[in-house]
Amino acid sequence: MIDLTGIISISGQPGLFKIIAQSKNGIIIEGLADKKRTNIYSTTKVSTLADIGMYTTGEDKPIEEIVTAVFEKEKGGPCVNAKADDKEITAYFASVLPDYDKERVYVSNMRKLFNWYTILQTTGNLKEKDANAETEESKALKAATAESNKAKTNLKESSKNTKTSAGVKKTTGVRKTGTA
Repeated sequence: MIDLTGIISISGQPGLFKIIAQSKNGIIIEGLADKKRTNIYSTTKVSTLADIGMYTTGEDKPIEEIVTAVFEKEKGGPCVNAKADDKEITAYFASVLPDYDKERVYVSNMRKLFNWYTILQTTGNLKEKDANAETEESKALKAATAESNKAKTNLKESSKNTKTSAGVKKTTGVRKTGTA
């Protein structure tokens, strides 16, 4: 199966991105196509490709399995052009995933999938998953998540105990009206 961990799609921005590191206010990402590094904030809508799935008549299929099926069909080569005719896109997608839900999977979803596959294929990010690497990456991801949660907890606790220069505790969120 193709490994898509650490690759994300950002709402409102074209292309795919790779997670590089975690910053104070969000995460640092690198564009797969242009290799530019930027910081995105925690309020930005981000979707990891490993978490996305497509509707089928049975259970939902993860996008990793669909990308793997396209990779095997094309033997690592390029897939159908994402800007092709709707009938051609639908026929190609049906050959890759024959049991897809025809009412809930739109042609735009298929185009996005083929566009993502093309980006991954041209940048050389279509790599097989290793069982050992998966466990190491998941351990590192869990450790980073635990560390960020701990930092958030410490920040909340430190803001509760903050004192002003006069020795009086701050009253955040409390409005003083002046009447007693």
